[in-house]
Amino acid sequence: MDKKLFRSILLIITYAVLLVLVLLKIDVIAGSAASFLRVMQPFFLGFAIAFVLNRPCAWFRQSYGRLLGGKAEGLALPLAVLSSYLTFVLAAVILVAFVVPQIAESGRMFASNLEGGIQHLTIWVNQLLSKMDLENINIPSVTSNLSQTLEKVFHTLTDAMGGVMDQVLAITSSIISVAVTLLLSLVFSVYMLAGKETLLAQCRRLVQTYVPARFSAPFLRVMGMAADIFTKYVQGQLVEACILGGLCFAGMVILRLDYAPMISVIVGVSALVPVAGAYIGAVLGALMLLMVSPLKSLLFLVYLGCLQQIEGNVIYPRVVGTSLGLPGIWVLTAVTVGGGMFGLLGIILSVPTVSLLYALVQQDLRRRAGGRLEAGAEDSQAEEK
Repeated sequence: MDKKLFRSILLIITYAVLLVLVLLKIDVIAGSAASFLRVMQPFFLGFAIAFVLNRPCAWFRQSYGRLLGGKAEGLALPLAVLSSYLTFVLAAVILVAFVVPQIAESGRMFASNLEGGIQHLTIWVNQLLSKMDLENINIPSVTSNLSQTLEKVFHTLTDAMGGVMDQVLAITSSIISVAVTLLLSLVFSVYMLAGKETLLAQCRRLVQTYVPARFSAPFLRVMGMAADIFTKYVQGQLVEACILGGLCFAGMVILRLDYAPMISVIVGVSALVPVAGAYIGAVLGALMLLMVSPLKSLLFLVYLGCLQQIEGNVIYPRVVGTSLGLPGIWVLTAVTVGGGMFGLLGIILSVPTVSLLYALVQQDLRRRAGGRLEAGAEDSQAEEK
């Protein structure tokens, strides 16, 4: 038997045996994979922190390099890493010291005004029905049923909040484990950020050594494009969320709307979710203000709608620009499919992933089109000769 044929048959048999084993032990493999991911959680979290701080670290390194000159060039990287983490910690401290107490105060105000808000909303609905001459319609106890329904809904929400508090207490009982995981993640991120050039060179050398050249070069090129696209996406989304949350807070303070800190944080955080985030923040903020005054809720929706138009047409193009280059229809498709398959993580990661695929397809189309043009030019030259 030919050696190539024998090798092919052996590979097919081995593949079939492995596939059968995987199908028979899929639950064991899934459990092992989940355990492996839990063990590697500090590594992945550290990689995420290093990825987010990579651009600030590069900026600090260039600044320190220009400031210190060539004599102290070796100090630029340690100082850049230290400055990046100090900036990260300072931002976290500012968030905890200024924003969290305001959010807690808004939450207490919302909880204390919940019962009065229900009564106020019921009176407003009754007045609306009276103005529309709907009180004479033979519908038994419309307002009473509406009031009971609202009370049931908000009692359900209150019970759910009690369940959330129980979960919070359960989470606080494992705070040591979370602290250890966070500490290990920070250590991993420091090593990755400080030794980025060495790690990248080692990974590149491994790929070029053990992967054939026809596969290693495209693989490294795609990884470079992916890193660039994801970096621009994360940077743009974070900056845009901060700008949108700040403008929302400023506008709510000027308009004297209640729960400004809490609603602004909700709007800013929800802006991290593509497409659907704007609607989530608007609905949650409007429902909270509806308990205070329907007019304030309507005013908030009008203001947030105008703000999102400015953000979408002025702020977002300037902050993110056309770095992703993905048409709107593909953004919506990516968010829908990613959210349906992988939940919130799929919604967040689907847009840069599809942007990478879109860029690769565009490059391949241009390459193929260029090849056809070159072939057509050669045929034309041959015909002329």
